[in-house]
Amino acid sequence: QVQLVESGGGLVQPGGSLRLSCKVSGFTLAYYAIGWFRQAPGKEREGILCISGSDDSTYYADSVKGRFIISRDRSKNTVYLQMNSLKPEDTAVYSCATTRAYRCSAHQTDFGSWGQGTQVTVSS
Repeated sequence: QVQLVESGGGLVQPGGSLRLSCKVSGFTLAYYAIGWFRQAPGKEREGILCISGSDDSTYYADSVKGRFIISRDRSKNTVYLQMNSLKPEDTAVYSCATTRAYRCSAHQTDFGSWGQGTQVTVSS
C-alpha cells in the first residue's frame, strides 16, 4: 500500500525556518515526482514545489521562490521541503503527493496518494 506521511510542521516566528519531511512507503520514490502543496483556511489547495525523477525542481508558487527548497534523500525514501524566511501568509496545512511518474505535472489531479498533511503556523 502506497503511503506518504508528512512531518516537521509546527509553530514558528516570522523569519524563521522549518524543514518538512515526506516519508514514502509502499513504493520506491527514487525516480518518481513528488510535489508539495498547501491549503490555508478558507482557501483552495495550491501547489508549491515539485521534484522530478531527475531531481529538477518546479515551482508552482511564485511567492515561495528564493525561500523554499525541495530535495530528495533516496536512501531514506524521503522528500524534504526546506522553508526559510517564513511569513504569516505561509500558514497552512502542507501535504505531499506523487504523480507515480518521472515528471512533475501542472495539474493537481495528476497527483495521488496524498498524505494527511502537517500544520505550519507562522506567528509571533
